[in-house]
Amino acid sequence: EHLQQIKIIDQTALGKNGRSNPATYCGIWDEVRKLFSKTKSARLRGYAPRRFSFNSAEGRCGECRGTGVKRIDLKFLPPVFLPCEKCHAKRFNRGTLSVTYRGKTVSDVLEMPISQAWEFFESIPRIRNVLQVMLDLGLGYLALGQPANLLSGGEAQRIRLASELVSPLNGRTLFVLDEPTRGLHSHDIDCLLRTLNKLIDAGNSVLVIEHHPQVMCAADWMIDMGPEAGEEGGFLIDEGSPEEIAANRQGATGRMLYDLYSDVASD
Repeated sequence: EHLQQIKIIDQTALGKNGRSNPATYCGIWDEVRKLFSKTKSARLRGYAPRRFSFNSAEGRCGECRGTGVKRIDLKFLPPVFLPCEKCHAKRFNRGTLSVTYRGKTVSDVLEMPISQAWEFFESIPRIRNVLQVMLDLGLGYLALGQPANLLSGGEAQRIRLASELVSPLNGRTLFVLDEPTRGLHSHDIDCLLRTLNKLIDAGNSVLVIEHHPQVMCAADWMIDMGPEAGEEGGFLIDEGSPEEIAANRQGATGRMLYDLYSDVASD
C-alpha cells in the first residue's frame, strides 16, 4: 500500500540510434535550443528553437541528416561510419552554426563534457541543476551530445537515474537497480550511494541487486541468495542488516562481510 509505482533502472541502451543523448534524455536540450533562439543573431534571422534541433530538416546538415557521420556498407563486413564531409561532424548546416551563444555554436555545446557545460551554463538554473545531478552520478566526463548507442550499460543506467531524479518525485516509488556499480571506481560508487540516499530521504525505496561490498555495507537490509550463482543458487542464505549477516557468517557473503568488518575494527 505504501508504494504507488515501481521503476526499473536497468543498463539497456537508451536508444537504438545516435539521436538520443544525455542532453535530450534528461530534458535540457529544449532549454538549450530556446537560449540559442533568443540570441540577437537568431532573432534577426527568424530562427525558432526547432532550428537548433538535429532532428529538424531546416537546421540540420542535409548530407548526414543531423547524425554527423556517413554510413558506408561493406560486403561481408560491418558498416563503417565516417565523419560527414559536408558539416565535418558538426551535425548542423551553415546557417544554424552561424548563431552563437556566449561564443559557442550549438554543435560546440553538444561536444562539451558535462563538467564544462555545468560551468558554461552557470547563470541558467534550469539547465545547471540537471547537470549537477549528472555530475553527482560521476558522469562529468561524458559529452552532452554523446550518442546513446555509444554509451556503456552503466552510463545508460546512471543517465536514466539522473532523469528520474530531476523529475518530480512523489515519495512512494520503488527504484530497482541491477548491478549499478559495474565498472565504477570507488569514488564514483560513493557518488552513486549519495544519490540513492537522496531518493530514500525523499520517501522512496531502493532495491539494489549487487555484489560490491561497498554497496552491501551501505544497505539498511540485505537478502543473501545462494549458495552459488545461476542454477547453483536461488536459495535464501540469510537476511538482516549487513552487521547481522556478518555476525551470522551463514554463507560466502556473510563470511566476506565478517572479514571486512574485522579488518576495519583492527585498523
